[in-house]
Amino acid sequence: MSNIVNTPNSAGRYRPFYLRNLLDAVQGRNLNDAVKGKVVLITGGSSGIGAAAAKKIAEAGGTVVLVARTLENLENVANDIRAIRGNGGTAHVYPCDLSDMDAIAVMADQVLGDLGGVDILINNAGRSIRRSLELSYDRIHDYQRTMQLNYLGAVQLILKFIPGMRERHFGHIVNVSSVGVQTRAPRFGAYIASKAALDSLCDALQAETVHDNVRFTTVHMALVRTPMISPTTIYDKFPTLTPDQAAGVITDAIVHRPRRASSPFGQFAAVADAVNPAVMDRVRNRAFNMFGDSSAAKGSESQTDTSELDKRSETFVRATRGIHW
Repeated sequence: MSNIVNTPNSAGRYRPFYLRNLLDAVQGRNLNDAVKGKVVLITGGSSGIGAAAAKKIAEAGGTVVLVARTLENLENVANDIRAIRGNGGTAHVYPCDLSDMDAIAVMADQVLGDLGGVDILINNAGRSIRRSLELSYDRIHDYQRTMQLNYLGAVQLILKFIPGMRERHFGHIVNVSSVGVQTRAPRFGAYIASKAALDSLCDALQAETVHDNVRFTTVHMALVRTPMISPTTIYDKFPTLTPDQAAGVITDAIVHRPRRASSPFGQFAAVADAVNPAVMDRVRNRAFNMFGDSSAAKGSESQTDTSELDKRSETFVRATRGIHW
């Protein structure tokens, strides 16, 4: 398991090294071929994974459409992209609150009017909440907020852009999901439920659109070191992907258009849960009792977590690299 996370070849852990390179050699696919001349819309494109993926795509010749809430941050990323020499460098920015369905509709119509359509949609923006059931009894809004952004916002974008994809007989929708959907991580119920909803929806939509050459890819992303996980400071000791490594997983998915992209541990957890869910429930319960709620989850004004990992917990973290606990 030691090579699953924090390896130089970021996308490789999601596909056996020999198979990935064999496919590249036989099929001759690379990122330039996949995105050159294509319009690629990335939500959450102002920072982290989205910004890193946008730069890789622009360098390969794609026309990047950056969507996030803050115009200033979007412009900073766009300026970096426009400074790229060679084949890349084209970026457009569209500030939008992706939890507001009406705002998404207006933004999408503007993109369609300006650019004519979107060839590749990357639903990367998301909200994560780590809070135990016991602390959630009076917090239905946690579940509403995650569903609004992670599920409904992505669905609205799909509904706006997929008609054009079907008409052109080409399209690719990449949904950045979570390995937590496969591991059923405790404390992440609100988050992984919203991700699982989008996973299941796109399973159904793929059956309706495969004949139109529209492909859906679900990326079950491992834990990534971004500001989203910063309130839980025990994650400082967790093995994580960098945003650039996570972006490599996304660009690999764009090239090969797999139905799913998952880490070996995520695949193992999903199979183990299907074969013997009772055992996996026990494993998850042990993990739940090893790690406490963060100060932020408890409503502390400091919004920082002061808990420490003991040796047993650190060993468990290393054995389940990249998993949300």
